[in-house]
Amino acid sequence: MTRGRFITFEGGEGAGKSTQVRRLVAHLRDLGLDVVATREPGGSPGAEAIRDLVLKGEADRWSPATETLLMYGARRDHIERTILPALARGAWVVCDRFADSTRAYQGGAGGVDPAFIAALETHVLADVRPDLTLVFDLPVDVGLARAEAFAASAGHAETRFESKGLAFHERLRAAFLAIAASEPSRCAVVDAAQSIEAVEFQVREAVSARLAPGG
Repeated sequence: MTRGRFITFEGGEGAGKSTQVRRLVAHLRDLGLDVVATREPGGSPGAEAIRDLVLKGEADRWSPATETLLMYGARRDHIERTILPALARGAWVVCDRFADSTRAYQGGAGGVDPAFIAALETHVLADVRPDLTLVFDLPVDVGLARAEAFAASAGHAETRFESKGLAFHERLRAAFLAIAASEPSRCAVVDAAQSIEAVEFQVREAVSARLAPGG
């Protein structure tokens, strides 16, 4: 059986990734594809338990190095229990965040040694790499305002990273753009400051051009 495709969505807070994941998944299913929608941290029961540890609480609850280890523990369980089985049966996996988020959040913004992160990638990811990564980019102040408004309306407590401060998020944005620039064959930058419909069009165009879903 042909291996499925693996698409990841990346970007800073308030970029609108989750909305666009849902829209892309619906579009791909309309094309007749078997699609698994998932997220990180999370995506499997064990990884979801770790998600609560990482995303809730005070900004300094964990050091960036400890965050990295927690993220990779969750990621390995997610890979073993969700991603690999789906790809093996030929399904398309669409994931809200993956390894690039650790490179950007804990590495570029948090200061963790890139060599340490790269070593974890080698051992934990093995050959599980995205076929396409969509990097959502928008000004930091816009993204944080969106994230704050969403958290207030939804009443959720996953605001630990939003509270890390403007300088952290500026470094984060720069890190994501650097990743995209270093791997242009895998990454496509999406202007996330546009309307939901315009962003959806960009996403579909990138997926169609790179992966040709539906033939």
